[in-house]
Amino acid sequence: MKLTVTHTLTLALASPPRAVAHLLLTPLSTPQQRVERWSIDMPGLAQAAVFRDGFGNRAHLVSQHKPGDTLVVTATGSIETIDKAGVLGRLDYDPPPAMYLRSTALTLPDETLLAGIDGGRIAMLHELMDRVHDRTGPTQTQSADSQEQSAGTSDVAALTHAFVAGARALDIPARYVTGYVFDEGEASVHAWAEAWDEGLGWIGFDPTLNFCPSDTHIRLASGLDATGATPLRMVPAPADITQSVEIIAA
Repeated sequence: MKLTVTHTLTLALASPPRAVAHLLLTPLSTPQQRVERWSIDMPGLAQAAVFRDGFGNRAHLVSQHKPGDTLVVTATGSIETIDKAGVLGRLDYDPPPAMYLRSTALTLPDETLLAGIDGGRIAMLHELMDRVHDRTGPTQTQSADSQEQSAGTSDVAALTHAFVAGARALDIPARYVTGYVFDEGEASVHAWAEAWDEGLGWIGFDPTLNFCPSDTHIRLASGLDATGATPLRMVPAPADITQSVEIIAA
């Protein structure tokens, strides 16, 4: 499926003398998606440092002197997505999978969620996804930080963190992924998880929608949790971030 994306972020600033923005807004081509074109419109981007971070993401570091009260960032492009039943495989620049066994403050496991899960690795991961999806109410992994929330709604972040924490507790490397989803004609910034299998490589699991990512998903970045995969972070932190996503299917 060919998808055209327009993602606009509007940040309310406190007019500091200098601000630094860290962007993970550049999707990479993978077995599940082919990036045909992509661009970011943002003041100061032409002078940005561009690099691969420790998680293999393409990052931009933008420094701005005397920014105004409002900063608008727009990412737009065209991507062809391929349904691989969630199987991402192995990517260039990926760190060792064992790195993703490390817990963080946002990925503390809930042992009650894991009770009785057994069987093969893939079966356990699907069972974990079902259990996380069936949870109701907020979890202890939910973050209130407005910049972390730009990785998805609080419920989406909480469910994704719960899955990642559960997989790691089962001794399965798992990582937090941000991107976009085009679900029933509605587009949004989204988050899901990827878990490691020695035979298949990385496999996506979306506990919010309760299925493996398909051609409705566009992958942006990954990390240990939402903090490391958030599409845009700024220091000093903005007073507010609002965003909109439009996706058109060809």
